[in-house]
Amino acid sequence: MILKKEPAIRGSKTLTVIAEGVTIEGKINSPGPTRIDGNVKGEIISDKEVVIGKEGNVRATIQAKNAVIAGLFNGEMNASGEVEISSTGKFIGNLTQKEALLSIARGGLFKGESIISSGSKSPAKESSKPIPDKK
Repeated sequence: MILKKEPAIRGSKTLTVIAEGVTIEGKINSPGPTRIDGNVKGEIISDKEVVIGKEGNVRATIQAKNAVIAGLFNGEMNASGEVEISSTGKFIGNLTQKEALLSIARGGLFKGESIISSGSKSPAKESSKPIPDKK
């Protein structure tokens, strides 16, 4: 008997969950939203939103549309949309966005660089000279 395979559904209906107590090392490529309540080390690519829950611990490079950080994130993030650091969230590393869409709740921590990129150049190579004081 030949089983008829259902067509793959791409989009936001697919939710990837890394549960508390789970540890993953490597690359995650998710077409939908991703929620991390466990430990991830490596690279995460999501076409939608990445949420790091209160118990989540992520040491990775992340590329996503939007992100919510309620746990610990340490690494590089490239987000095309909004990034929110909640009151329990800790973001250590660099954030690259095309627009300044970062919000940090009272108690949240951001330690690193927020880079606004035009998208044509590599953000690490763009000049970030300080603006001189006018006196």
